[in-house]
Amino acid sequence: MISNAVQDYRNGIEKDNRGIKLLDSPSKQDIVVEADRSRLTQVISNLLSNAIKFTTEGTISISTEKKDDNQVIVSVKDTGSGIDHEILPRLFSKFSAKSFEGTGLGLFISKNIVEAHGGKIWAENNSDGKGATFAFSLPIVNK
Repeated sequence: MISNAVQDYRNGIEKDNRGIKLLDSPSKQDIVVEADRSRLTQVISNLLSNAIKFTTEGTISISTEKKDDNQVIVSVKDTGSGIDHEILPRLFSKFSAKSFEGTGLGLFISKNIVEAHGGKIWAENNSDGKGATFAFSLPIVNK
């Protein structure tokens, strides 16, 4: 599922010629979650779309990591402009946007989707001062 969303965006980025590289670091093991595929694809697409919107050059990476507590974490990290400190506390609220593009609903909708699946979503500016990382966790189904 993640690979399909990444490939769609990779194709668009290559046509864009802005100097952005999209890196995909999938988990080395199969991870199974009980979820609505189209809704999780919507979350991943929103995070990738935002990363592309706020990154003029550099990299965007998406990774999945299984945690010991039966959680998977999906992260989208970019080298873009980062999150404005003024908007950070209300980032996942309705109509929360600092750009003139979009409605300010994408992250709000993503939060509701992730929480409906028993997960959490969060964001932070990268420690090196370049860009931001958005991540969400979901419970893993034990086989």
